[in-house]
Amino acid sequence: MGLHLTQVLIRPLITEKNNIARESLNVVVFEVHRDANKPMIKAAVEQLFGVKVDSVRTQHKPGKLRRVGKFSGHRADVKKAFVQVANGQQIEFFQGV
Repeated sequence: MGLHLTQVLIRPLITEKNNIARESLNVVVFEVHRDANKPMIKAAVEQLFGVKVDSVRTQHKPGKLRRVGKFSGHRADVKKAFVQVANGQQIEFFQGV
């Protein structure tokens, strides 16, 4: 399956833990398409944000069974990518903050 670069990255994951990693280790966390591999993720980040990527680590998070009363459902599986940006470069999501 051929993914376009804009389909690889779904959204940045902005949490307190991820902000600490971004400030101290220069690592940015994204939710990515489940079929995306590491070279696809690296190319997408480099072209969309104009930075050099040192490394990419991925993690699969399986969806949980969720119940509300007698109704049950299943959350979707999620794939995360931990992207380490080269020293001296950074990705800013919020301009002017």
